[in-house]
Amino acid sequence: MRFLTDEEDIVATALRTWHLSKTYHGRAALSAMNLTVPSDVVFGYLGPNGAGKTTTIRLLAGLLRPSSGRAEIGGYDVVRDRERAQRQIGYLPGDFAAYPRLTAAAYLDHLGYLRGGPDRARIRSLADRLDLDLNVRIGAMSHGNRQKVGIVQAFMHAPALLVLDEPTAGLDPLIQRQFLELVREARERGQTVFLSSHNLYEVEAVADMVGILVRGRLAVVEEVDKLKAQAVRRIDLTFAGVPPDAALRGVAAVQQLTVTGHTAHLVVEGHTAELLRIAAPYGVEQIVTHEPDLEEVFLSYYDAQE
Repeated sequence: MRFLTDEEDIVATALRTWHLSKTYHGRAALSAMNLTVPSDVVFGYLGPNGAGKTTTIRLLAGLLRPSSGRAEIGGYDVVRDRERAQRQIGYLPGDFAAYPRLTAAAYLDHLGYLRGGPDRARIRSLADRLDLDLNVRIGAMSHGNRQKVGIVQAFMHAPALLVLDEPTAGLDPLIQRQFLELVREARERGQTVFLSSHNLYEVEAVADMVGILVRGRLAVVEEVDKLKAQAVRRIDLTFAGVPPDAALRGVAAVQQLTVTGHTAHLVVEGHTAELLRIAAPYGVEQIVTHEPDLEEVFLSYYDAQE
């Protein structure tokens, strides 16, 4: 059953939730989540352990029924039209497991036939890029190689939406880099990627948008660049003479100021245009900015919620 009747709206939206909630034994794992993820983006889903990330993903994948609210994938309700919704997804769970007695090739062939027939050329290409031997039994593989099988099975049928839960767990840095390339290529082909990860570096490297989940509630959903622009950052201004302490403290964006010799060390929140305009007449010789990374942004929201 489709709830969205406007075709353009369906095409533009990869997934959407309305007051999506899940409760276990009276405890809310996810509370009234309203989320819209547009098509053709990489969406990073962040939160500490126990925040509700995996619960969200299992609800989207149709593996759990919501306690209340609903979710749609490509316009299909994940409960009422579960089969069609699942056809839109390439899913890698955080606890990926496969038939241990099968080789990777046999397992991926089996999944391919369930989806209408395996694309063996695509499977080989993905395996080569991830340095995965398809002829090894899954039960004999290391954790990292089993994870590669999971990545291949998620990507191999070019789904409209990739839902990936801790996808690089157990992978070495070179393979992690290949994985990030696969994510970028998927976005360029018009696919959407919903990426849940504890590795904030990899999320920052590929994500267009992020959602930060704290104790089952969305604290923020924003484009990565805008989120970082709003975050607190550190700036060092070195002057020809004594720094203009009073003038700098009068700038609304300045949260903290310390002076060492001719250098003013500032903590600034938001835009810096006014700060630089006020400082310029005093003979600024050097500006060093310490741009916030996604980890700092995440921690600031988490600390605020706590």
